[in-house]
Amino acid sequence: MRELFGTDGVRGKANTYPIIPEIALRLGKAAAEAFKQNIENSNGKRRSIIIGKDTRLSGYMLETALTSGITSMGVDVLLVGPMPTPAIAHLVRSFAADAGIMISASHNPAEDNGIKFFGRDGFKLPDKVEEQIEELALSNNIKGDHITGGLIGKAYRINDASGRYIEFSKSSIDNLSLRGLKIVLDCANGAAYLIAPKVFSELGAEVIVLNDRPDGLNINLNCGALHPEVIQKAVAEHKADIGIALDGDADRVILADENSSIVNGDAVMTMCAYELDMAGRLAKKTVVATTMSNIGLEIALKKRNIRLVRTPVGDRYVIDAMRAHGYNFGGEQCGHLVFLDHNTTGDGILTALQVLSIMKRNHRRLSELAADFKKSPQIIVNVDVREKKPFEEMPSIAKLSKEVEEKLGNTGRLVLRYSGTQNVARIMLEGHDEASIKGLAEQLAEAIKKENFE
Repeated sequence: MRELFGTDGVRGKANTYPIIPEIALRLGKAAAEAFKQNIENSNGKRRSIIIGKDTRLSGYMLETALTSGITSMGVDVLLVGPMPTPAIAHLVRSFAADAGIMISASHNPAEDNGIKFFGRDGFKLPDKVEEQIEELALSNNIKGDHITGGLIGKAYRINDASGRYIEFSKSSIDNLSLRGLKIVLDCANGAAYLIAPKVFSELGAEVIVLNDRPDGLNINLNCGALHPEVIQKAVAEHKADIGIALDGDADRVILADENSSIVNGDAVMTMCAYELDMAGRLAKKTVVATTMSNIGLEIALKKRNIRLVRTPVGDRYVIDAMRAHGYNFGGEQCGHLVFLDHNTTGDGILTALQVLSIMKRNHRRLSELAADFKKSPQIIVNVDVREKKPFEEMPSIAKLSKEVEEKLGNTGRLVLRYSGTQNVARIMLEGHDEASIKGLAEQLAEAIKKENFE
């Protein structure tokens, strides 16, 4: 069990362990040391690490501590300020840096913060490198006493970083003109508050911008991807063609069509997969999604003879599967979509641009594109448990699960899993009849309670 790193870097409530300046300083020193050990410095240039952040008040504190730790180890720091997480993944490669660090807790409240690392290839670090950084950070084995005088690293403020990412984003659709489209854009008072409006307006769209006034405490507060009702209302008010809601670090997006209906990640994956396939650019005619994606996605893809590969929940697992097997497109129902031909992680701005490009090139409204995906009824039930016993080791649950799957046949799906952060069992059922799957879910919930509390 790792003490600092979770499934997406180090995360917690700011100014409480482990998101404290002392640990950030140690992580900076440890990361600098680990990257020096793991990355060959063939060109003789001074090593460098890019640091970006979202708009949380605690970002200043953590940025300063990380910078102190890194420079004390003789590594330079390139400070790019408020920047989307996917921008850091891109800028690491654009600046030929040795690594990137993003200070963000993504869609979490402003009170939280986190620190995640990217390698020089723009991908999140492998587990073994994270483990090495954690081990170094929690030990007393890195001193850096020999780093003195001119060997101490420097910190530079990079002013053209946002411009680079804006141009990169626009180039992902070949600078296609979006003239004639009216867009409602919710920036979540987060990392993309300066960049996202420029991307869409520079391509010619009329942009109505919401929640672009961060004050350090209002990131994700009643806005952004977790509150799509904001763009739904604004799309109706402004008679817009599309609503775009980013989360705090802009690595995911939720859309609303011209009728103010929400278009989730499964619907977006369907339209993007169709477009990539028609252009002959969908690698191995395969899409990667998680176990939580609706069976409607599977059905829609089958109509075009496109294969769906499922992974555990988390964009990390989606990307791992894509890299391991040579796929180039995948994502999650929650709006994390990964276009590996363009970027190495989920990118909300890039995803929205792909959808706008499909709308323009095909002269179709978003509601028409979204209609290719038909969501099957889905029930999710959470059950509190005392311990996370493997389901297969509980005979009554294993037996009932098999019976449920037989009843569902090819038109439904059962997923049993535990929460990664709570003592909660999650039951997810899909099928063509909502009443019947609700009854099956209740049976499973009662059986799990009985196993745990009797």
